[in-house]
Amino acid sequence: MSRVQGADHDGFRGVSAPPIVAPGWKHHHYVDRPDDLRALAANLAAARTIAIDAEFVQTRGPRRPTDLAHRLALLQFTSDDDHTHSTVVDTLRLPDLSPLRAALEAPDILKLFHGISADARMLATRGLEARYTLDLEAVSRSIFGPRESGLQAMLLRACNIRLDKSLQRADWARRPLTPAMVAYAARDAEMTLVLYSWLAANYAWAVALHLQPADEPPPDVAPWLLPYVDGTRTRPVETAVAEAGIADNLLAQEQALREALARVRHPGHRARVMRIASDLGLTGLAPDLHAYLPALASEERAGAIRALGRLRVPGSAALVRPLLGDPVHEVRQAAQLALDQLEGRAALGPEMRPEMRPERRHGGIWTIGGDAAGDPADPNDWRAALRARFGIAASGMKSADERTDADAETDAEAETDADAD
Repeated sequence: MSRVQGADHDGFRGVSAPPIVAPGWKHHHYVDRPDDLRALAANLAAARTIAIDAEFVQTRGPRRPTDLAHRLALLQFTSDDDHTHSTVVDTLRLPDLSPLRAALEAPDILKLFHGISADARMLATRGLEARYTLDLEAVSRSIFGPRESGLQAMLLRACNIRLDKSLQRADWARRPLTPAMVAYAARDAEMTLVLYSWLAANYAWAVALHLQPADEPPPDVAPWLLPYVDGTRTRPVETAVAEAGIADNLLAQEQALREALARVRHPGHRARVMRIASDLGLTGLAPDLHAYLPALASEERAGAIRALGRLRVPGSAALVRPLLGDPVHEVRQAAQLALDQLEGRAALGPEMRPEMRPERRHGGIWTIGGDAAGDPADPNDWRAALRARFGIAASGMKSADERTDADAETDAEAETDADAD
C-alpha cells in the first residue's frame, strides 16, 4: 500500500493499493457506417466486460419545453479483449443504434461507467439501456470519498496517470472530428477499464457493493419508505408517515427503518435510510446507527455520524470522536459537525464556529440581519442600508449567527449528499 504523490492533506489521508502500469491499445476504430456498427455489436456481444463513455452536445436553436437540452454525439467502447480494440461510434451520423441493444442489455456482460447517470440518460434518448452495470465513480466514492472519486484523481491514484482534459469542452458536434478529438474521446473508456482492473484487484468489497444486476428488484422496504430510499421522494417524510397511518406510532416507524437498514444493499440507499431516521427523530435507532460507524463504505460512516448528530443521543459522542481521524475527508467533516451538536455547541462545522468564521479570518463579511456586530435599526448601519436598497425585511435573511441546524448540515453535506443519489 502507498500514499498518492501530491495527495491533498485535507482529502484522503489513508493509504492506497500500489499503482499499476496502464496498458496501451493496439487498434483504434472510428465507426460512422451501419456495417461497421453491426460488426462492433457482434464483437461486444462476445465480451464479458465493456467500458462505456459518452460525449454530448447541447441542442442549438429554439426548443420546446419537451425538447432535450443535449444530444448524444459519441459513444466510446472498450472491452476485455486483451487491449486489442478501442472504438468511437459517431452517433450523430448513425440514426439507428439498435444493433448495440443486445450487448447493452445482456445480463451476463458487465457494463462499466464512471458516473453513470448522465450517460444512462443519453443512452435512453436513443432507445438504449445498459443492464448489469457498475459505476466506478460510486465505487471510488465508497473507498476514498466524494472529493477523491473523479476519474482524473482516481487514475493518478491507480496508475500515476494525469488524464489530459484539454478537450473536455470541445465541440463534439463539429465534423469531421480531428484525430486528437477521437483519441481523447476513446481515452476515457480505455481508462475506465484500467481503473476497474485496479479496483477489482484491490477493493473487491466495494465493487461488490455497487454491482447493479440486470434484474435487481426494488429494495425490500415498507411501501411508504421506498420513494425515499430510491431517491424519488417529492414531499416531506412526515406526510408519508401520516398517510401510512403510523404518525403516532414511533415503534412502527423504528421497525420499518430498522428492517430497511438490514435489507438494503447499496451504501447510498442505507445512507438515505439513516437520514430519514434523523428526520423523524427516532432516537431509538441510535444503537443501529452505532453499528455503522466502522462500516467499510464511507457513505455509511458519514450517514450514521450525521444522523447521530441530529438525534443528539447521549453517549454517542464517545463513539463518533475517533472518526475525527477517519481517512475520508467527508467523514471527518461529518464527525466534527456531529460532535458540535452532541456536545451542545452551536450546530456549525469547524469552519463556521466563532473563532473560524470568515469575518475573523479576513476582516469582515456581509450578512443581512442583525447580530452583535451592528444595530440593524440604525439608519447609518450598512446592513440597514443594504436591506433598504433591495427591499428586504430585517427578518427576511439569516445572519451567520442565526443559522439553523439544517443550514449548517446542508453546507456540510453539499458534496456528499450526491453519494446517496
